[in-house]
Amino acid sequence: MNAEERWVSVEDVAAHLGVNKDSVYRWIERKALPAHRVGRLFRFKLSEVDEWVRGGGKEEEQPKDGDRN
Repeated sequence: MNAEERWVSVEDVAAHLGVNKDSVYRWIERKALPAHRVGRLFRFKLSEVDEWVRGGGKEEEQPKDGDRN
């Protein structure tokens, strides 16, 4: 990870991944997306987000058919 890498917001992550902010929050709730809480806000390192995506993180959050709580 680059020591100079800046922290980014939910909005930045949503734009980076081409999804809406609701998806980012949903992935955070399921503790799949690597997020760091700073006060009331979430902050991210894009390198961690990219690693999560390459590892199949987005697919892990998809509910299976009939898998409703």
